[in-house]
Amino acid sequence: MNNSQQAPQPFEYPLGFQPWRDDITGRELPQSEGYTYELLENSRDAYRFHAVMSAGRITELFREFSRFLGGEAFFILEFYEEQVGANRPADGEERPLPTIYYSPYLPLDELFPTLETYLPRLIHDGFVGFGLANNREGMELFYSEEKVLTCFTGNHIRVMDLFARLGLRHDPELLFPTDFGHDHLSLLWHPRQSLPPELLSLDKPDLDYLNFCRDLTEGLDMYPVEESLSFFLSKRDQDIIEDILGQNPEYAEFAEDDFGNLLFDWNDFVLECEAGFTGDLWEYRQGLTLRDVIQYVLDAAPEAQRDKILDIIAETDQRFQKILTDRRKRIDAPEAHPRENQEHFWYQGVVGNPGAELRRDLIRSGWYRQ
Repeated sequence: MNNSQQAPQPFEYPLGFQPWRDDITGRELPQSEGYTYELLENSRDAYRFHAVMSAGRITELFREFSRFLGGEAFFILEFYEEQVGANRPADGEERPLPTIYYSPYLPLDELFPTLETYLPRLIHDGFVGFGLANNREGMELFYSEEKVLTCFTGNHIRVMDLFARLGLRHDPELLFPTDFGHDHLSLLWHPRQSLPPELLSLDKPDLDYLNFCRDLTEGLDMYPVEESLSFFLSKRDQDIIEDILGQNPEYAEFAEDDFGNLLFDWNDFVLECEAGFTGDLWEYRQGLTLRDVIQYVLDAAPEAQRDKILDIIAETDQRFQKILTDRRKRIDAPEAHPRENQEHFWYQGVVGNPGAELRRDLIRSGWYRQ
């Protein structure tokens, strides 16, 4: 191998991420590939990796990572739903918040062909982040608008092996693009001649992230998720939960599902109640059943998993308790669910702002006469 072959390739920033030049030398600040990792908070077996990789190799990384996802995954897309301008400095005082969308679980052999034409735009636009995850497999990889890779996993050896095969080295002192001053740029900001070859044939509307992100959310039937609820369950966590739920015929139907989705559903139910529950009494009780399932798992789970789940739902539970009124009364007769402990807070009282249908059913059931 000659010297030219041994020379490291210069780091390739995505077009949408423009680092500021050194104030003294006028040169771009150095950036190299690599990764760091750490044990997740409140976890004994799940890790978080942060990595930096040249833009031209991101597609390859996602393809290789997808081999860990058990044949299916959900797609994550983060973008600004309102136009924030063609460029934005990282230290701007007014920082709008992006919206995060999830797709349903989709077979990878269907998902990747759909993403194929979008990946160059997702990688290079400075206002977009995206990722793939399978919570049941305990694997997630996300490429942020800051152009930093974040990977959550319960199998850190497997991820280290993947990074090593792709030439990424572990560097505890690694500097990230966010450590330097930079600007975020949309693809529309760049003159056409500076676009990579795979984007040259696209019209201006197709380069607008608002258009191609909305195409993706519609095409993949994606839905917005609450940003404040962020957690990671490892494959070991999911396996333990599956065993617990599988032992109860009443909840066995939930056993093979992604338990993380059930936690999101409970949070969504609470959000809906805070905004004014629009369903009827039967639908309200169905929402409470989500919390029953969570409690069943909590009662049977080992300490590590119990503490993790309690930490995830703590804020949601607190918010629900705040909107309950008439807490001296129970929304469901105890005999209807003899297994349920009457002290379970979600059955004590009812939300303070019921919609017309729930209020109607509560009147018919005699709730207000009790």
